[in-house]
Amino acid sequence: MSIPPVVVTAARLGWRWQWQRLMGGLGPADGAGNYIRPTSDPLTPPALNPEELLQRSAGQRPMLVIGRSCPWAHRTWLVHQLRHLHDSVTLVMARADHNAGRWALTPAWEECETLLELYRHCGAPPSYRATVPVLVDPKTRTLLGNDSAPLVDLLNRWPQRGSAPELAPPESTDKIESWQQLLQPAVNDGVYRCGFARNQAAYDRAEAALFAALGAVEQSLESNGPWLCGASLTLADVRLFPTLIRWELVYAPLFGCSRRPLWHYPNLWDWRQRLYALPGVADTCDGDAWRHDYFGALFPLNPGGIVPAGPNLSTLVNSKAASG
Repeated sequence: MSIPPVVVTAARLGWRWQWQRLMGGLGPADGAGNYIRPTSDPLTPPALNPEELLQRSAGQRPMLVIGRSCPWAHRTWLVHQLRHLHDSVTLVMARADHNAGRWALTPAWEECETLLELYRHCGAPPSYRATVPVLVDPKTRTLLGNDSAPLVDLLNRWPQRGSAPELAPPESTDKIESWQQLLQPAVNDGVYRCGFARNQAAYDRAEAALFAALGAVEQSLESNGPWLCGASLTLADVRLFPTLIRWELVYAPLFGCSRRPLWHYPNLWDWRQRLYALPGVADTCDGDAWRHDYFGALFPLNPGGIVPAGPNLSTLVNSKAASG
């Protein structure tokens, strides 16, 4: 039996009204329907004593709390791996609790079973959003930072034993900042502006800016590669990688970032493979966890809760870009 058109229209209007309410909780938007990332008061990392940090026992070392699926946390995890900070910064993995809409800590830390409890336990005011990444000093029970941009800078300068790559050499400072100004809004946040857009016009604006930025990266790598700032890997590469490594598994199918596949950008494709192949980087990439958390947690974008099959990450980073 066919459904009367008036019923279909009413159902469509009702669902859209509910969808707008749900999207308002997922991510706010301005009057034109453009996604606006929620803000909170960022923590300013305090001055730290390098020698004191290196002398601490294992239980007193600063803790970097991250979540596998969070691209912002992924940046800090990459610096942790690339600079070999395992002996000076303890890595703590939070788990996305889809039903409660929060980060859970398993096992609990000082009886804190959620990230929110950890924030409060460390004296964070109610205005602070309990987000990852966050750097915690267990010795003083204080939060040392919770914004990925300054945190990767801090971790790049973190005291350590032995040698490690310098990801922000002085001669690349201006280039790193220039890439940050382009890629943060257009790509890193741009995929969310596509996925969380409230209307077609807002999506079109975000999508156009996203692919224009990818085109700029492709041209730069072709003429000035192999890395974004030239001959050496820098924080600019670290900040872009978490977004592009999730491309085929999450952002193209779920957020509508599908105009052109990444293999249409051969230099960018090779750049991603090159970074993935660096020691320790593959350990930070878990495609199954990304699909499970994005498709399972973002109910307004995937109300059925079905986690689709996707390409194996290893096949994407070990294959050559197609021609044409």
